[in-house]
Formats: sequence, structure tokens, C-alpha cells
Amino acid sequence: MTRPITAGVDGSEESLAALAWAGREAVRRGTPLHIVHAWRFRPEDAAGAGDRGTQEGWVRDTLAEAARTVTERHPHLEVSTEDREGDTVGALLAAAGDAETLVLGSRGHGPVVGFLLGSVGQQVIAEATRPVVLVRAGDDPGAEAGGREIVVGQQGDARDSADTLGFAFATAAARGATVRAVRAWTLPPVFSYSPASMALADEAGGLEPYEEKALGEALAPWRERYPDVPVVEHVEMGSAGQVLLSVAGRAQLMVVGRRARRTAVGARIGSVAHGVLHHAGCPVAVVPHT
Repeated sequence: MTRPITAGVDGSEESLAALAWAGREAVRRGTPLHIVHAWRFRPEDAAGAGDRGTQEGWVRDTLAEAARTVTERHPHLEVSTEDREGDTVGALLAAAGDAETLVLGSRGHGPVVGFLLGSVGQQVIAEATRPVVLVRAGDDPGAEAGGREIVVGQQGDARDSADTLGFAFATAAARGATVRAVRAWTLPPVFSYSPASMALADEAGGLEPYEEKALGEALAPWRERYPDVPVVEHVEMGSAGQVLLSVAGRAQLMVVGRRARRTAVGARIGSVAHGVLHHAGCPVAVVPHT
């Protein structure tokens, strides 16, 4: 069974931008689109928002309007809708579990261009087992053309970044876009740099050639799987978040990984994804990996 691309909607401007992005992506990938409205009835709000029946009607109308809007733009796209009542985070996580990708809207952007990530979006991204894409209000579909790249951050070895690179290459293949694979590196603390790693760096001709070799090895299986996708290898000294943001102007989509593990304080997004989500001007995909 083909997993759908799922968009979370609530009638807001940012969720409608997410819906439009998800519809275009579903068409490109040849997958169904599933539209979800996660909501909870709060009796204390009934005075301002009507009784339960009124709110249920509003949810149904919102979903119907969302489906109608997408169908008008993409008449051959298979579209389904669903309202999930209950805990919003839990409902979106359940929807994400059934999806190829979950697409959500950000709350917009402020004086510093980027996402104002709400608590719901942050929890969903931190705990989702499937990729989550954040789209801000005012997203420009024209940015998906004109040579803009799929920028992806690569860290660790080939196994660590397999899911993240796989998502980036599949997206680029569907769009006819170039992948810019970014690997950032910093000088290691002298006392934590082992003789074995120094030996590997020496064999590669130095620290930067070592990083270039590691990036090339991580990309090799994806180049083979997607031979028609152009690739730019980008190795730069600096923090991963800063290096990725320095090339965000080239991106139609930024793809970053998130280690799918819980800590003593619960699931976390990670510093790189957190920084990119708050400051990138383009949609951002966060891909969980083990």
C-alpha cells in the first residue's frame, strides 16, 4: 500500500501553505494526499466558539474546503480527509506514522526570517517516526524552480545519514533538482582526538580531505541509485547549523536529520535541526534516523 503525503490543516494561513506544498509534492511523487484536522473540544471555549456540534461542523467545513482547494488545483490527485479529535500532538503523530511524509505549517516568520516553531510542531518533529516538513506562511511555489537546490546536511558515516540523504535524493529526483550535500567540520579538541582518527586523517592527506572522503563515501550509494540527479559536494569548516544556513538562499528545500532517541528529558529535535527550523527561509524537512 502506498503511503500518502499527509498535510495537517486548521484553517490558518500557514496550514494552507503546508497544504499547497503537500499537494504539489504528492503530484510529483505520484502518491495520494491525506488531509488531517487534529482538534480537541474544550467546553470552556464553547462560549466563544459554539457548542460541540458547532465546532464539529467547523472542522468538517475546514476539511471540505481544503479538499476542494487541492482538487481544483490537481484534479487527478487522489485526496482523502480525516478529523482526529483528541490530543493534538498525539493525533498528528498517529497521522505521521501512517504517512510517507507529514507536512505542517509554521506560525509564520518575524523580523528574522524563519520559523516561529510552536510547541505542537516542536513536539511532533521531536517524536515523529516519519519525515516532517515545515512550511511557513507565504511560501513561494516559484522557489521550487529556477535552479534552486535540495540542500541536505550530512553528518557521521554513510549509515548515520542514509535516511536523510535518501529523502533528499528522492525529492530531487521527483523535482528534477540538484542535491547540494553539505558536510561541516570543526577542529577537534586536542585531548579527544584519538591516534586512530589522526592516522585516518593523515592517510587522507589532512582533515579537510578526510571530511571530503567521508562525504563522498556517504553519497556513493545514492549517486548510484539516482544517476540522473546532479550533486554538489560542499565541505566547509564551521558549525553545521551555520554552514547550512549560509547556503539556505540556494535552497528550495532544506533537509536535516534528527537522531530518533529519547533522553532523560524526553525526545529532542537536536541543535542543528532546531537552528535551521528557526532561521531558514525555505521549507525544512526533518528526517528521523537511528
